[in-house]
Amino acid sequence: MGLIEECKEQFGCTDLYSVLGARKTATDKELRKAYHKVSLSVHPDRVSDKEKEEATRKFQTLGRVYQLLSDADLRAVYDETGEVDEESSSDCKDWQQYWRSLFKAVTTEDIINFKEKYVGSEEELADLEAAYKTGKGSMDHILDSVLLCTIDDEPRFRSIIDAWIKEGRVKAYKAYTSETQEKKIKRKRKASKEAAEAEAAKQELGLGDDPSSLQALILKRSQDRAKDMDSFLDSLADKYSKNPAKKGRKPKK
Repeated sequence: MGLIEECKEQFGCTDLYSVLGARKTATDKELRKAYHKVSLSVHPDRVSDKEKEEATRKFQTLGRVYQLLSDADLRAVYDETGEVDEESSSDCKDWQQYWRSLFKAVTTEDIINFKEKYVGSEEELADLEAAYKTGKGSMDHILDSVLLCTIDDEPRFRSIIDAWIKEGRVKAYKAYTSETQEKKIKRKRKASKEAAEAEAAKQELGLGDDPSSLQALILKRSQDRAKDMDSFLDSLADKYSKNPAKKGRKPKK
């Protein structure tokens, strides 16, 4: 079965850009980001055993679509004619290895460097505003959504949001302005419990405070809270992967 037919069968469309959820005018960076986002939803390692077979087929098809569109020559031919070079979009590649070559695992150093640049940046402010609006003022939602924040960031966030409300930049949601003291106390208790669990994990693993210890603790916590950790690491990989897709034709298999 050809690539176009596979897209129709598995994704319900025949346009390669639609499969990735990208525009035809998308840049290489935008295409790569779109591929990463869609591939995460069907990655064979991230679905149940019942869904694994179907996810594997979709994952392979996505890889072929991205491989073709990330090749400047093949993309130009497709854009002009709507045709796919089936030989170049081979399905015999190890697509999981190909995916990992594009989205390297995030290291402890990456996390530390990202935090130094992110906290207090325009990007963090944009994320804070988006979290405030989507959560309709819920501080629980904000603290769960903004990268790398903790309960200690709440006063800082409130100061920023209060200023936004005063200047009319955002709406004064009731969940924010009228949050009960009981809910605030509950949030602090939850944060204290998680901090205690993290410290216990460090003690259990015999860790110190050096970067390698942080990495080991992250691995330990990822076992306990895999979904949240995946979301965080995926965000960093998506934004700051050091291995952008190369332009030009790929060697044929």
